[in-house]
Amino acid sequence: MSVINRLMERARGPRRRLCAQSSPLSPFLPALPPPVLGPFQDSPSQLPAPQNTKIRLYNTEQVLSWEPGSLSHEAGPVVYQVQFKYPSSREWSDVTVSSVGVNCSKISATECDFTPTGLSRGFLRYFNVSLRVRAELPGLPERASAWALVPWFQHYRNVTIGPPGHVWVTPGEGSLVIKLSPPFNIADPSMVTFLYYVRYWEKTGIPQVKGPFRDSSIVLRDLQPLRQYCLRVQAHLLWKSQDLSRPGHFSNVSCHETAADASTKLQRVVLVAVATFLSLAGLAGACVFLILRFRDLIKHCFRSPPSIPAQIGEYLKDPAQHILEALDQDSPAEDDAWESVSEVSSPEQEQRVLSRAEGAPPTL
Repeated sequence: MSVINRLMERARGPRRRLCAQSSPLSPFLPALPPPVLGPFQDSPSQLPAPQNTKIRLYNTEQVLSWEPGSLSHEAGPVVYQVQFKYPSSREWSDVTVSSVGVNCSKISATECDFTPTGLSRGFLRYFNVSLRVRAELPGLPERASAWALVPWFQHYRNVTIGPPGHVWVTPGEGSLVIKLSPPFNIADPSMVTFLYYVRYWEKTGIPQVKGPFRDSSIVLRDLQPLRQYCLRVQAHLLWKSQDLSRPGHFSNVSCHETAADASTKLQRVVLVAVATFLSLAGLAGACVFLILRFRDLIKHCFRSPPSIPAQIGEYLKDPAQHILEALDQDSPAEDDAWESVSEVSSPEQEQRVLSRAEGAPPTL
């Protein structure tokens, strides 16, 4: 019996070992290899890389901005590191004051401004520039995120040109004189320059375009005098060596009235003189007509009122004085001469006078 039992145990042994190897609960299973991360994936211990990186190029502005990745509360304060590289460089360089003129190393802000100012030199405008940024934890370089690359840019090739800085318009005789300033200053005008186009139109008219003008002083000629014109100015950036032209934004619309030329001024003087003469002639004719029409009324209005003789006026002031004495006092010496008057009448005339006095009918 013992021999038979040994044979049966030997037959069962390989089966037990096979079941033990296939059991999922066996503590001797080899560990699975860790998952392989892709080139753009962060490991669980790394910080998430910045997202939505953007570069703003407007006139002289050079601003890199980004958004932070989703961070956990246990991550702690996060800082960012920005690096740049030119095509001729093999290695990346930190953006520091000594390299670019601005510090974008270990910053907490989510943007880096490279705009040239008094201290910042910015990047060369005709060079290709590549940028990258990553998130870091102070004192824990092993937890730094992957680099977020920014597409390379060339300032003069990718910049957005704004409108001219200032536009001054002076009306002339049938013309408009325009003086303007460029959108921004250019260090080397022999390499890059601005061309200007003027879009103008008479009110309720068809727009016209004149240009290009290299000078910042422009004169629009052959315009109608004393007319209202509106205009806008656009600047184009011309990169001569690359045969590249970048159109800019238009300036605001401004409207101006042209001044009168010599012939128009002479016509205005003649018209004013003729209108003045006709007005005066019409006024004189109206006055003559009114005088003839209301002649009697005018005479009555301008006739002097009757005056009281001076002797009667003295008597009215002093009624106690006899009127004849007052008249004698006031009469001149030559009036004292008396003239004798003789009246000759017939008896019939005397009879008639007496009859009239008594009220009797006269006798024939």
